[in-house]
Amino acid sequence: MAKETFGQRITNLRKEKELTQNDIAEKIGVTAQAVSKWENDQATPDIDILIKLSDIFEISLDELLGKEKMITVLNERPSKKDINKMVFRIQVLDAEDGDTVNINLPLALIRVCVNKENGKINLLDGNKNLEGIDFNQLVELVEQGVVGELITVDSKNGDKVRIFVE
Repeated sequence: MAKETFGQRITNLRKEKELTQNDIAEKIGVTAQAVSKWENDQATPDIDILIKLSDIFEISLDELLGKEKMITVLNERPSKKDINKMVFRIQVLDAEDGDTVNINLPLALIRVCVNKENGKINLLDGNKNLEGIDFNQLVELVEQGVVGELITVDSKNGDKVRIFVE
């Protein structure tokens, strides 16, 4: 199956919202011919227009541009998976130093190491990127069946933290 083109995506989104090319053109201040060119993959809109389109279609820019989003899934039967065999994967990308840290922690280890009072893991003390994360709450989510990406944090200085469960 061929991947949907940008033009096809715009067309499908417009039709889902029951809008005409003229409706879109009026909402963002362009001609209907411009919208037609986008839908026929003859041209692409500028970034400021893309933002307006994502607002009209009520989707993110990533979705508008065709990037598949990572989905957090709630298992219907969490008891089928042995929670103690699941792994927290923590990835810290330090933009300032260029360092990348990958941590794989079995959920069983986190349950033992997490401080019940503050939700911190003593093994991870000193990592300022993980300071605000309450691992008690994350463990509770997993126990309820939530798997996949749980947290993505982008800091002002460009650092990125991702926590997901597999």
